[in-house]
Amino acid sequence: MKASVFIQTNHKQITGAIVAEHALRRYSQNNDRFDVVIMDTRDYPMFAAREGQQYLRDGVAREWLNDDLQSFTPTRFMPPKLMDFEGRAVVIDPDIFATTDIWELLSRDMQGKAIMCRMRSGPKGLIDKCKASSVMLLDCAQLTHWDAEAKFNAMFEFDQDYQPWICLREEPEESIGYFENEWNDFDKFTLETRMLHTTRRKTQPWKTGLPTDWRPAERFRLFPPAAWVMRARRKLFGEYAFLGNYKQHPDRNQELFFFGLLKECINQGKISEDMLRHEMQQNHVRHDAFEVLERTPDLPPAPLHPLSALSQAA
Repeated sequence: MKASVFIQTNHKQITGAIVAEHALRRYSQNNDRFDVVIMDTRDYPMFAAREGQQYLRDGVAREWLNDDLQSFTPTRFMPPKLMDFEGRAVVIDPDIFATTDIWELLSRDMQGKAIMCRMRSGPKGLIDKCKASSVMLLDCAQLTHWDAEAKFNAMFEFDQDYQPWICLREEPEESIGYFENEWNDFDKFTLETRMLHTTRRKTQPWKTGLPTDWRPAERFRLFPPAAWVMRARRKLFGEYAFLGNYKQHPDRNQELFFFGLLKECINQGKISEDMLRHEMQQNHVRHDAFEVLERTPDLPPAPLHPLSALSQAA
């Protein structure tokens, strides 16, 4: 079976993407059965072509900025075309780190579904019925209608809203199945976690202390006045005004896991010290990264779950 894992990223999240690829390979006993592809927005001209233009997001006109932390999200819909609409693909965000063999997901019985994912947590999942497209298992042959570039461009013609697209609300419900939440565990790290998603951007472990460089939502269904305040803040003071800095992740084990993987990437030459220093200078990686690496214990050998040792080191 033709199979690949696709990791989305942009220039700001490239360190996370490389660490994510390392985790996939580290914990798999089936590395010869699948490819890993990093999809960097810099490799797709459609992103640069739209810099600064207005697009439709959740019913509101927003400015497209490639410098935004999550400008990579439209690439989620590229894998079927990149696979020539054949075989299986898993697509993940660059802040998702495997703790087990991804082949278990790639090779599972999809029961005829075109897409498998999990629901979003909180109001977006309960009220908006938003699916979490940050991890998807895809049967590419059933997704010949996916054209990421056409959908992306339609947002700037105000014919396509970003939010229902990214939430998979435009896909037939009968074509979507659901896998266990542990394959996309939102900032929850237990012995059952299959892939850890450090989804709370404010506490991503490699960003601690840096100025916030992502843009919050401007639509809050449970309390609409909050959206009015956020919109006024942006228009009066700028995209990132008063958003503060990244905070330390409340779960020390998640920080240790990421930096344990990062340490291995440096030791194996996947990330050079010069590259890491450059990312620190660009405010893409926390400025004390080398100090954190020095005090980070080695991860237990695969296939042992990382928590089998980290809980004792924390």
